[in-house]
Amino acid sequence: MSTNDIFQINKLLSENTYPGRGIIIGNSADGKKALIAYFIMGRSVNSRNRIFEEYDRGMRTKAFDESKLSDPHLIIYNPYLKYGKNVDIITNGDQTDTIYDFIKENPDAKDNFEQALATREFEDDAPNFTPRISGILHYSFPEKTFKYKLSILKSTNGNPDACQRFFYNYLPLAGIGHFIHTYKCDGNPIPSFCGEPEMVAMPNTAQELADICWENLNEDNKVSLYVRETNLETGEVKTIIINKNK
Repeated sequence: MSTNDIFQINKLLSENTYPGRGIIIGNSADGKKALIAYFIMGRSVNSRNRIFEEYDRGMRTKAFDESKLSDPHLIIYNPYLKYGKNVDIITNGDQTDTIYDFIKENPDAKDNFEQALATREFEDDAPNFTPRISGILHYSFPEKTFKYKLSILKSTNGNPDACQRFFYNYLPLAGIGHFIHTYKCDGNPIPSFCGEPEMVAMPNTAQELADICWENLNEDNKVSLYVRETNLETGEVKTIIINKNK
């Protein structure tokens, strides 16, 4: 990619009414922090009736109004889990637990992220067959750095007979991140994301990233946002959660 392929997050979000669920991972502008953002959107009452909540294992989705929860399938899960001291896992579904459990059971396995996701495929929500998007970060605090991967599992142009699995590996560059989301745009059925994760310009802090994302997500469809910042020198973590439902 050339420098002309570096996109602005605010532009990508403001010009797309329905990217669905999205993951952004990258290096802060000063190169000293790893940044993660995960957002969810919704068109149905059931999808919009959610909040993000931190708990002892990481972060989970939860029904805002339990009386309106019609189907927890595909909407209640752990988007973020931390494994040990050096691994962050972020996904748009219960494959977060699949990855976590596989690493726990096979700590020395090579490419355990890929092996775990080889057991999963896109969501069973015909006719959309929503892709499963996943990310993982591996920290090396003595070296004050990290590396990260992104993945998307999706149907073949809406055909559920075959699952396409794509994996992308990255080393950090100051001010650069990668953005992957479930849908290309709104539609019926909703077209899946296509192509490589979008290379985006990263701000310097979690608060800046949260502001950029939340302010530019479609007002009618945005539901919740989670942003995580890890200081590569000290290991200090800052998290931000914004829920539209309050």
